Amino acid sequence: MYTSTNPQKHQARVAALQAEIEDLQKELGKEEDADEIVSKHHKLLHKYNESKDAAQILMGRLAEQRQVTIRQLYAEYELTDRD
Repeated sequence: MYTSTNPQKHQARVAALQAEIEDLQKELGKEEDADEIVSKHHKLLHKYNESKDAAQILMGRLAEQRQVTIRQLYAEYELTDRD
């Protein structure tokens, strides 16, 4: 947290932060709500993670059925560790 014993420095800091907030709001757009955007992003990320988890389970089962490692299966399908 920012603290200052000098009231003038404190006022200048508050003004700078308010100007930064205004600039960011302009960049975001007046009709856009940051909380709404974050909420939507969170929901999409949750769906992505669920899908990735399901894919990992399927890859594990396929590797088990073929009696190969998951790494070998990734190589066969030209996947990386990031996929």
